[in-house]
Amino acid sequence: MTKKTAAKKKLDFKTNDYVVYPAHGVGQIVEVEEQEVAGMKIELFVINFDKEKMTLRVPTAKAKNIGMRALSSKDTVSSALTTLKGKARIKRTMWSRRAQEYEAKINSGDLISIAEVVRDLYRGTGQPEQSYSERQLYEAALDRMAREVAAVEKVGEDAAIKKVETALFKPSANDDVEPAAATA
Repeated sequence: MTKKTAAKKKLDFKTNDYVVYPAHGVGQIVEVEEQEVAGMKIELFVINFDKEKMTLRVPTAKAKNIGMRALSSKDTVSSALTTLKGKARIKRTMWSRRAQEYEAKINSGDLISIAEVVRDLYRGTGQPEQSYSERQLYEAALDRMAREVAAVEKVGEDAAIKKVETALFKPSANDDVEPAAATA
């Protein structure tokens, strides 16, 4: 068995698969190529990120170590959408610290963590407006989540954003009581 097939079988990624790269989100493997770097031949996944107009080359041997993974399952997407319906958990710490934590969650590549960021930074009508940095983080998390939802459910990105926002707008039964008490 050659290294190429061993790496492919071990990682279970092949050409045209959609994968999640933690720092960049959903991309598509366009090919597996071999390059010579510093006198050594290295096999690389060539991943294309259409939205960013970016191509990334990841050594096949290190793909798992850096956190590259297959798309989430439909169950994970469902759990992430359920997470959006929960109550926002905003810690009472300095914004700079929270911003770092949100950024780390977004770059973790974990769909549930990204959903938590979207939920925590979402501002509905009647809530104070977001600061510029909050808005930037919210949009980054929403975009990252929507792209994975779109790829998993095989829908357009706009339809995925609409699905995510619909989940945000629909409060759970427990949340109905709290806003009424707050306005009284």
